[in-house]
Amino acid sequence: MIKHKDQRVGILVDVSNMYHSAKNLYKSRVNYKEVLRAVVAGRKLIRATAYVIKTESEEETSFFEALSQQGFEVKMKELQIFAGGAKKADWDVGIAMDAIKLGKKLDVIVIVSGDGDYVPLVSYLQNTMGCLVEIAAFKQTASSRLIEESDDFLNLSEDKRFLLKTN
Repeated sequence: MIKHKDQRVGILVDVSNMYHSAKNLYKSRVNYKEVLRAVVAGRKLIRATAYVIKTESEEETSFFEALSQQGFEVKMKELQIFAGGAKKADWDVGIAMDAIKLGKKLDVIVIVSGDGDYVPLVSYLQNTMGCLVEIAAFKQTASSRLIEESDDFLNLSEDKRFLLKTN
């Protein structure tokens, strides 16, 4: 897909999805600074939002600050722990709502996630709002339908610069 420098781009990062993919596939973390640079691809960045889950971990505070310093607006949600011990934390609906709200102001929306739950959102943004939708994710953990529906797919597994080694 041809990328034009005057395209207005918004990036929505499902941090939890990307964290688990990088950890399970490579025992690494995602280099969000490089992902941001790659998906913007010289175009006009209008908004970059990272959706995070807040737990009780000390190290996450510095991680959230680092995301902010790299140019992301950080949206935080508390981890829900239910009586039976089950945990729930996802941003799917919040990301979908923000994508729809931003769609009027953007030419391209980049969803950084491989979650197949976003397939209907991709279709809506393309067919109802006229946006191009790009996906950036690790191909091994990305929904094949999500990749097919998108206008462009960046496979983060193809370049080691998208990973940071963990301690």
